[in-house]
Amino acid sequence: MRSLADWLALPGRTARALAFAALLACAFGRPAVAQAPEPTLSALERWLALDVPTGDETRATDAIRAADPGWRRDVLGNLVRRAGQGRPRRLVACGLDHVGFVVSAITEDGYLRLHRAGNAATHPLWDQSHQGQQVRVLGARGAIPGVVAIANAHFARQHRGDTVVVGVDQLWVDVGARSRAEAERLGVALLDPVRRDHPPWCYGALVAGADASGRAGCAAVAAAGRETPAAGETVYLLSVQRATGWAGLAAAVARLGPFDQVVVAGPAELPAEGGPAATGVARVVADGPAVRRRVLRAGAPDESEELPAGVDSLVRLDVRARFAGALVESVAAADADSLLAAVRLAAGLAPNASGPGWVLPAAAMPGAATRPAGRTSRDALAGVAALLDSLIVLPGVPRHEAAVRAAVRAALPGWARERAEVDSAGNLIVAAGPDRDTTLVVAHMDEVAWTVASIAADGSVALEAQGGVIPSAWEGQPAVLHFDMAPNGTAAAPLPGVFVPRASATLRRPEAVRAWFGLDSAALVARGVRVGLGVTATKRGERLGATRFTARALDDRAGSTALVLAARALDPARLTRKVILAWSVQEEIGVFGASALARRLGASVRRAYAIDTFVSSDTPLEAPTFAYTPLGAGPVLRGVDDGLVARRDERARVRRIAAAAGIPLQVGTTHGATDATPFVAAGAPGMGLSWPGRYSHSPAEVLDLRDLAALARLIGAVITAP
Repeated sequence: MRSLADWLALPGRTARALAFAALLACAFGRPAVAQAPEPTLSALERWLALDVPTGDETRATDAIRAADPGWRRDVLGNLVRRAGQGRPRRLVACGLDHVGFVVSAITEDGYLRLHRAGNAATHPLWDQSHQGQQVRVLGARGAIPGVVAIANAHFARQHRGDTVVVGVDQLWVDVGARSRAEAERLGVALLDPVRRDHPPWCYGALVAGADASGRAGCAAVAAAGRETPAAGETVYLLSVQRATGWAGLAAAVARLGPFDQVVVAGPAELPAEGGPAATGVARVVADGPAVRRRVLRAGAPDESEELPAGVDSLVRLDVRARFAGALVESVAAADADSLLAAVRLAAGLAPNASGPGWVLPAAAMPGAATRPAGRTSRDALAGVAALLDSLIVLPGVPRHEAAVRAAVRAALPGWARERAEVDSAGNLIVAAGPDRDTTLVVAHMDEVAWTVASIAADGSVALEAQGGVIPSAWEGQPAVLHFDMAPNGTAAAPLPGVFVPRASATLRRPEAVRAWFGLDSAALVARGVRVGLGVTATKRGERLGATRFTARALDDRAGSTALVLAARALDPARLTRKVILAWSVQEEIGVFGASALARRLGASVRRAYAIDTFVSSDTPLEAPTFAYTPLGAGPVLRGVDDGLVARRDERARVRRIAAAAGIPLQVGTTHGATDATPFVAAGAPGMGLSWPGRYSHSPAEVLDLRDLAALARLIGAVITAP
């Protein structure tokens, strides 16, 4: 006999597809495709915010019971509610959890290894979609922030053979610890669940998140569960351990049966390899009803085996979902309304003419898990972290750096703001001191990102890379399209969307990257979307451990932060030489801003320093035989990279200055180039002054705040030394 999990996984060829949309429209008194009310998106968003790791579902079920005491918990952990009596007897169920990860080991140097929790099928990019992303470890004392390591983008030549899709055995979690003992002091323990750290994501009329269709099913069951059927008995079930073969549902059937009918709401069926979902956004789900109803009956002629004991018929209600199984699985609000109507009908309830009555759990439930709040400790590094965080959150797509430039200018001390100028290229420049022996220090304001290359009729947007992006780290993640800043300093609100994931994949790197914003091309154009606008992923700065910090675009907001901190400590009246502090544009796509500066100022510059990342091999995915500069050991003199070789006498000068100031200084070689390169061509000795960074050009970049604070001191010492 097949297990309940086997029956739930049966392909569509063994089930009956019914045209259900007209029935649902009648149940609601309005078309199923009409614009859904805002409460629907709000409800789905809050259900998606719940942490429900397999085997540890009490994180959510305790909160659900606190908000609605009508649920009782059975011995396995399921939430059960009974309404009505007599026949027919129905079980209306959903699965709360989905496949995730748990900590399987803590290495001696403080990294976490992962194992899958659950054996259900997943999207082919499920594991890979976590690499290079922020995550949280759900420890007994609270959530511990971390990132999943990814190979440095600048070390691509060392990873030419890494072509296959990433699996769980290639995932390493960095929580900012330097040893196993330090990770344990942070609260990490074996078997702690680990999940992607991102809130539910609304775009267009959809909500996106891991298992959005499954959570929509549970939201529908919870909403219907507050009512009594017109005839017979309905048992409502929010089941646990779905990811281990629907164990919770099977236990409920065995203990509470027999049932005339078992109804399971969600999740959406994963697309077949190479199936329709792989062909494009508009065809991810074929035109048709919002909810597919599949019926299996015991002893039916087209079934070779019987249903599980105690079940006369099994009904599967699959809500339409885009990007099924991905981290950005998306469900439209109107489709969720249709699912609720289908669940109510299957539960034997009378039609609800007033529309859907959703339960709103996550915001009101005591103990409901949300992403961890940023650290508020006022340690010696808090000021550095706060300034860095204020610059991190701003978009700086090459050629669209205005928001960052305005924030940098506002963060400068008064004397520097008064002297700040913007040149024709868009660089921000502050000059001070007597006009001789000029020292120029430059950091860049832009970040690796994408721009709109073309817009298809279905609203999907082809993207063009701006700088050395890692395409696999963007695929299947939330996306944000940015509108340009107007002359008065305002801009239209960014447009949320998603980076479209492949439905099937064997290679790690996608051939092309597209985004979708839940709108067709006409609606996009009406909103002002055009070729050339910038597209980024969401980003958020986060403290890791005691001294580490993670965010996307640390390259080069960290450099910009260090230069602002140096300016704050500088007294222009005491300068004995001319000092030019510059924040450049378009570094990531060819050092264009610095080149413009070098053409105009290069002949008068005595020394040029670029403040930029030193891409370090201090990661679990790189060999320490090259570019090894440990985080926390001090800033780095970038002696050799792909753009320049610093002169021996200039290297010696910086080392003497650092030693005299008591600043720890590392020296190294790495890949990449900096804004110092154009000044060398103009005749000025140049070098990079850097902080060591992990996971370059990814959403999971990591630095040590102590290195950044020391780098700011080093900049000040270098520009004021004799």
